[in-house]
Amino acid sequence: MLRFIAVFVGVACLVGCGGAPVQEMSDARQAIAAARDAGATESSSPDLYAAQAAIARAERHLQAQEYARARYAALVAKRHAAIALTNVQRAEAQHTEAPAATPH
Repeated sequence: MLRFIAVFVGVACLVGCGGAPVQEMSDARQAIAAARDAGATESSSPDLYAAQAAIARAERHLQAQEYARARYAALVAKRHAAIALTNVQRAEAQHTEAPAATPH
């Protein structure tokens, strides 16, 4: 019985990993949108540029039904978008914390 459960769990994991990465694609797109909304642009943020390139790769892999590659590219896109968002937020925080120059 224990062997049957182990095989069933293993097969369930493989089936779950084999489908289209719908959630990962959605998460990546939302992360890119958040970075853009915060003020990141492809020209000012290499990470947003990398996120856009990765989500484009993910979409190509998705169309080719290469789901593992699509999932990986979507995760890479999400990571780059998160870095872009963090960098924008950090820059804003530094800008607001910087003391105003006083004329002498």
